Amino acid sequence: MKTLFIPAVIAILCSMQMPEARAANPFVHIKTNYGDIALELYIEKAPKTVENFLSYVKDSFYNETIFHRVIKGFMIQGGGLTLDLERKKTKPPVPNEADNGLKNLRGTIAMARTMDPHSATSQFFINTVDNHFLDYKNKTIKGWGYCVFGKVVEGMKVVEEIENIPTEEKGSLQDVPTTTVIIKQAEIKTFEDNPKNKK
Repeated sequence: MKTLFIPAVIAILCSMQMPEARAANPFVHIKTNYGDIALELYIEKAPKTVENFLSYVKDSFYNETIFHRVIKGFMIQGGGLTLDLERKKTKPPVPNEADNGLKNLRGTIAMARTMDPHSATSQFFINTVDNHFLDYKNKTIKGWGYCVFGKVVEGMKVVEEIENIPTEEKGSLQDVPTTTVIIKQAEIKTFEDNPKNKK
């Protein structure tokens, strides 16, 4: 029986289709006047959110925008205002995918939004500490949380430097850096460009 069973098992295994290799996560490089930040995006965990973010990158939407809200010990936020603190016109909101199991840990990037859980458009923030209170809890107004869709893979020192800039109130905006932090360019890179994959 053993001599018959083993070849049979091998035959079954050989006939099974192997799953396709998982596609590499997208990688976005953000150039600021304080240095560069490299992001890896979790397309399998937050497909609609990543697609939305990449569409803004492809349209050069983030170029010459600013990090307009900085709170030490919390996060840095940008992706929607011009150097003159004017809000840019955005695309329709993206559905909240915060129920994807990802947490708002230090170095992760998540979508900014209003009190409406499904109101995120272009603005994003980078967590500078573990912000568990922003995580998904349930599908209620207060429980939806904020969708994490990637993480910083290079440039946390730049994030920390931005986090430590003094802030002030400007018009209706609070926590605005006293020194303008400009996103000069955001561009999509290849898998090989990802710092984690460079030898």
